[in-house]
Amino acid sequence: MRITIEPLHIDEHLTTVHAWVTHPRSAYWMMLGCTPEETRAAYDEIAAHPHHDAWLGRVDGEPAFLCETYDPLRSDLAGIAHLPELAPGDLGMHVLVAPPAAEPVPGLTTAAFRAVMRHCFADPAVRRVVVEPDARNLPIRRKNTDAGFVELREVGLGEKTAMLSVCTREAFAASHLRPENLERASRHLVAKAIGEFSHERLLSPARGASATTYSLEGPTSRWTFEARRFALEHWAVQPASITRTVGGAEAPVDAQAFVAEFARDLGIPAQLLPTYLEELAATLASACWKLEHQTLSAADLVAADHQTVEGAMSEGHPAFVANNGRIGFDVEDHARWAPETSNDLRLLWVAVRKDQSHIAVGRGAHEASLYDDELGAETLTRFADVLRSQQLDPADYRYLPVHPWQWRHKLAVTFAPDVARRSLVLVGEGNDAYRPQQSIRTYFNSSRPERHYVKTALSIQNMGFMRGLSPAYMRATPAINDWVADLVEADVELKERGFGVLRELAAAGWTGDVFHTLPEPSAHRKMVAALWRESLVPRLGANEQAATMAALLHRDAAGTSYAAELVRASGLEPRTWVRTYLDAYLRPLVHCLLAYDLVFMPHGENLIMVLRDGAPVRMLMKDIGEEMAVMGTLELPPEVERVRCDVPDDVKALAIHTDVFDGFLRHLGALLDLDGVLPEAAFWAEVRGCIVDHAADHPELAEAVERYDLLRPEFRHSCLNRLQLRNTLQMVDLADQAESLIFAGTLPNPVANPVASPD
Repeated sequence: MRITIEPLHIDEHLTTVHAWVTHPRSAYWMMLGCTPEETRAAYDEIAAHPHHDAWLGRVDGEPAFLCETYDPLRSDLAGIAHLPELAPGDLGMHVLVAPPAAEPVPGLTTAAFRAVMRHCFADPAVRRVVVEPDARNLPIRRKNTDAGFVELREVGLGEKTAMLSVCTREAFAASHLRPENLERASRHLVAKAIGEFSHERLLSPARGASATTYSLEGPTSRWTFEARRFALEHWAVQPASITRTVGGAEAPVDAQAFVAEFARDLGIPAQLLPTYLEELAATLASACWKLEHQTLSAADLVAADHQTVEGAMSEGHPAFVANNGRIGFDVEDHARWAPETSNDLRLLWVAVRKDQSHIAVGRGAHEASLYDDELGAETLTRFADVLRSQQLDPADYRYLPVHPWQWRHKLAVTFAPDVARRSLVLVGEGNDAYRPQQSIRTYFNSSRPERHYVKTALSIQNMGFMRGLSPAYMRATPAINDWVADLVEADVELKERGFGVLRELAAAGWTGDVFHTLPEPSAHRKMVAALWRESLVPRLGANEQAATMAALLHRDAAGTSYAAELVRASGLEPRTWVRTYLDAYLRPLVHCLLAYDLVFMPHGENLIMVLRDGAPVRMLMKDIGEEMAVMGTLELPPEVERVRCDVPDDVKALAIHTDVFDGFLRHLGALLDLDGVLPEAAFWAEVRGCIVDHAADHPELAEAVERYDLLRPEFRHSCLNRLQLRNTLQMVDLADQAESLIFAGTLPNPVANPVASPD
């Protein structure tokens, strides 16, 4: 369900509101006997009150609930303004969900209530929400306490005895941490852990009495579950089927307990196990938040815009188990800035000395025009005035965007001497609102969608890395992006497929700190940098939508998959839909490998699907500067030479086999089979057909086709979780990623000859 809240205009909605407030189920609203004229007068009075507002809530566009907000210290409610418990920063709230016309919609009241709470806390000046429900109204009191309210005491308010209750911003931010949410989140994460650790051959479940029943024996627990197995040793474990027994008695399904019990088998170093368990806890907390707050169905997302889909994702990386760590964020940080909250933020800007910093721009971009276009003359004047007020010359400085968290937790502390000596100057907040993307340190401009994405350093620990940005490493980023964009634009095959790149066309970094004078690199060198990437919005046609490719693996709260809904919405036969998708995604990647020895990191978050009538018709690649490589002797400009890597021949084809087949397609193929959309064997037949057809269309690449042999019977099994489990702080050496790989034998290639699933 899609929930929106807007000011109530009683003239437009009098009939509806009157029917709601006079319904017998609305007795506690205390307006049962009101006539339409009296109802209008009551809400006219609220509209005229400077400290009282009425709001209409819609669900999927239809009126569904009513709420009121008011300043309790200036309230006309009998006696409430004089209660000693009230304080500045309090906001009073009432909510009334429309009495159901038929069967009640499960979860509607909770979803509406939490939407109202988010609406209240959207004002940063609000520190607490105050409610005073009738003390007899036990259901709404339970809703209140579930949302983080603390009941203070009963108070007499005119015609009712009320239960005065307050909810702080912090309490609401943590209110998703409830037993029922943890139960679901833990089962999901244990199911994923069993599946992915078994896929990587770290665990070996024993088959039970039936073909789909398995068990794992740990030092203290026995875990049993039901699962189906698919190609590439993919395990689809049913979360609801998991049972844990300790000493013959059933015990809670606990994700942290599971990892702690099997830590030796998983190869987690003892000194790093607490860090991994912390990332698991944060991943569970994120999952609990999504279970509590996200209400959109997979069908809703089919018609949604890119940012709505982006904020609705319930899963992080499909292979990594601890994939939403974000160590460094507190509960309020998460509620404000995590992608799944779909909240906008305003970036802070710092001025850095030009002689201690650099900016690199791509073709067609210039430093001055970049700032003019992204900030505008008024904001630039405001920033310059801040510098002048400190007797600093704006001509000596350039500007960098920083995340508010990064300023408070890192820049103002770690670089305090530099702030004091005015090498680093906070000049203020930008005017534009930005929306965090699934790649959490990248932001979409919500105010001006045609403006660039911004990516900043964000020094939180997430999925095996500190999420910094290296000023030195990014110097070549615009040049690399220009070179890749030119190559893609000039290639007939890629152009026909509509394959494109979103260029990172400017990168800036500050290096004036003491950490850049030390001989050894560190995370401290990656804390003050930013880049600008082209917006996808100008690249979309009138009848096109966009969604991050990771969305294809999304399931809503009811378990329905976004991919299945797209197939249904397209009207295409499932095999045709899959081939359309593969021709947009897989075929360009195969072509880049065979024609240029050029590889990307094509996981779900790095590709934007362009959809037309529910079908992915073309792809836009991003994160080019950090995640692409040339593995051959292709001539490169000097400024791009950094991307060349020396990779063993048996590893080169893994750019398709591991990164595409194992990294994404095994998940999608299993999902479509489980949902009854397309049998797995038919899915992999289409993958094979896509590769074979490309080879037939390009006889000039026959030597490369033979050399890479993408249809070989098996390929090396490169394992992602093993990397994170080995070193939870830095999975790989970014300067030599191939040498960091960990292998676990080989995997049968599902496109060598399409085969039935193992079960």
